[in-house]
Amino acid sequence: MSTGAHPHVAPTRAMRLTALVHGGRDIVLYEFRPVDRAPVAPFTAGAHVDLHLPNGMLRQYSLANDPREDHRYVLGIKNDPASRGGSRYIHESLRPGQVLEVGRPRNNFPLEEAAPHTVFIAGGIGITPIRSMLHRAEALGLSWEMHYAVRDREDAVFSVELAADPRVHIHVDAESGGRPLDLLPIAAGLRGDAHAYCCGPGPMIEAFERAFAAVPPGRRHVERFSAPKVDPEPGGAFRIVLARSSRTLAVGAGQTILEVVRGAGIDADASCEQGICGSCEVRVLGGQPDHRDILLSPEERAEGRCMMICCSRSKTAELVLDL
Repeated sequence: MSTGAHPHVAPTRAMRLTALVHGGRDIVLYEFRPVDRAPVAPFTAGAHVDLHLPNGMLRQYSLANDPREDHRYVLGIKNDPASRGGSRYIHESLRPGQVLEVGRPRNNFPLEEAAPHTVFIAGGIGITPIRSMLHRAEALGLSWEMHYAVRDREDAVFSVELAADPRVHIHVDAESGGRPLDLLPIAAGLRGDAHAYCCGPGPMIEAFERAFAAVPPGRRHVERFSAPKVDPEPGGAFRIVLARSSRTLAVGAGQTILEVVRGAGIDADASCEQGICGSCEVRVLGGQPDHRDILLSPEERAEGRCMMICCSRSKTAELVLDL
């Protein structure tokens, strides 16, 4: 998932919501275009952007459109009752003509364009980054196949165009006796040095990781909606030194670095607060982080040059941060 570079704060740009299109049940496709009508910042397949909502929330959504398009961003957003309120606010409040600040695209889920074959697996709204990847794969003439699983037919996004492609296999739970997509045969059929990508709800990601466990980590890729539900390991208190202001702050056993920094009046960017998006990444100038995110690669963790302050802690009594 990690690209090796996750900017701490993505620059923003004023963009106007120009269209809302029905995508599926409780799913809307939101089109944004720059207010100044200049080309959008380029993006790669699998990328996402930050939406700075009028109510002060910061949320991230994957880009679904063709990376060759330079005039717009298209985001597929589901009104999820289990969300933290961002999607509900967007569905209930955003209307065409409104102007929002939108961050530059970032990619934690990049497409390996040199793969001899690619298997895409999407569940529900997880089709959004995969759709952008399909555009890119087609533009490059790559070999690919896709398996798209939804609970009911009306939950499928882009279903008309996708159903016409023989490389796309749509699985509908309700039309299969309520059974979810079986990923074991797909994993067993993975050929040669093919890569596999999965984006969807937690149970699908877990099933994917079990089914594709024998595939080398460098050839299997996931994009999560939320962090896995695990009991966090306990962590003791430690100090953080803010290099830019020469301030030292105490982080208690029950606190996060993000909470402490914000409590000290420092504006620190963050979105998911679960260690999956990279918005809160900060450079580490001293000390050894206790990484608890699911974004950084093993190599990046070993280097210890950056950390996600929303969830990660410290293995040393003191951390020096680029804040």
